[in-house]
Amino acid sequence: MSKFDLIRPPTSAILAQIIDDLAAVATPPHPAAEPGDVGVVHPKDFLSSEPLAFDCGAEIPEFTLRYETYGELNAARTNAIYICHALSGDHHCAGRHAADDRKPGWWDNIIGPGKPFDTRKYFVICANCLGGCRGSTGPVSINPRTGRRYSLDFPALTIRDMVRAHARLVEHLGVQSLAAVVGGSMGGMMALQWAIDFPDKVRGIIALATTARQSAQAIAFNAVGRSAIMQDPAWNHGDYEPEKGPNVGLAVARMMAHITYLSNKSLDSKFGRTKRETAGGSGGDAPGHFDVEFEVESYLQHQGQSFVNRFDANTYLYFTKALDRFDLHGPDGRLEDAFRPMKSRALVVGFTSDWLFPKEQNQEIAQAMLRAGKRATYAEVSSDLGHDSFLLNSPDLYELLRAFLRAEKE
Repeated sequence: MSKFDLIRPPTSAILAQIIDDLAAVATPPHPAAEPGDVGVVHPKDFLSSEPLAFDCGAEIPEFTLRYETYGELNAARTNAIYICHALSGDHHCAGRHAADDRKPGWWDNIIGPGKPFDTRKYFVICANCLGGCRGSTGPVSINPRTGRRYSLDFPALTIRDMVRAHARLVEHLGVQSLAAVVGGSMGGMMALQWAIDFPDKVRGIIALATTARQSAQAIAFNAVGRSAIMQDPAWNHGDYEPEKGPNVGLAVARMMAHITYLSNKSLDSKFGRTKRETAGGSGGDAPGHFDVEFEVESYLQHQGQSFVNRFDANTYLYFTKALDRFDLHGPDGRLEDAFRPMKSRALVVGFTSDWLFPKEQNQEIAQAMLRAGKRATYAEVSSDLGHDSFLLNSPDLYELLRAFLRAEKE
């Protein structure tokens, strides 16, 4: 099976059978067509005029989800794949918004003709999450009851709230059942929640680089990021104009979080201890003692600034808190109980260099599903690229995704 490992606990006969089934279809019977692109795509807005209740007990009178679709829904309305984005993602996961766009959607390597999510076969959907800032209703949106921005009046948000809103979009699009719900990181949490809350709607889930609940360390990183935002004077207790928000705090939060998405090896191979060139064009010490000196510092500053240009600070607060509170373990710690309602097949993928949501946390999910009697496979992909491995070029991951989708028909 090339460079990835399909791992099973020695005592699990059920998992052994599932791995054998997946391995049997891992090699396509015919060469795949040359992958293509979905081309220019246009976002759409879905307005739900019915109130939405949140887990916290609050509700909003209506909401909008901005979304994109790729491919065509079949006559039976059963070939849809729903993509759930990660914390910093959005609805634009494939194609370009204009022919001359330099940068395609964030998962363009996965979605398109001949790609793992082949748009000649599948109808692919991706929406900006509820609480987001890229066209969906969130803290930056206008509250129709007050005529002012929600800001911190937006209800406390959970992963289940996001999935509940997405389910309305799926219903609006006329999808009868989803061939798969797919996501990495926060998106993986949503994929798990889909399988639990809408078992009759979902035939398969693919959860990548995710967790059933965050570790204390992951919560700690989020807490420091929120603190950077909330201690920026421009945050003003969440009441700010978007163009005058806590840009310094948000940039610092992004810089720190981005470190957790990478690995020591990937940073070292990309930057090492290389220093920036001076104004004179030669290497050496930076002019000022505390100026940006190393290339890795410059890279992180760029990441922080580019994030400020496209993201909202309050959305960052809401999303990270939703991540921290996500916990599928029951009061007695039995994770398998959460998966009792699930009816779908599942593929859970961990990455060897991911230290934010380590491979062990992903393996734990698949093992809990198996204890609950569900059809689940855990696969481990060898990668030096850290938590972000699921977003980057990975032929081994592509092979897994294709095999999982084909297995439904074998």
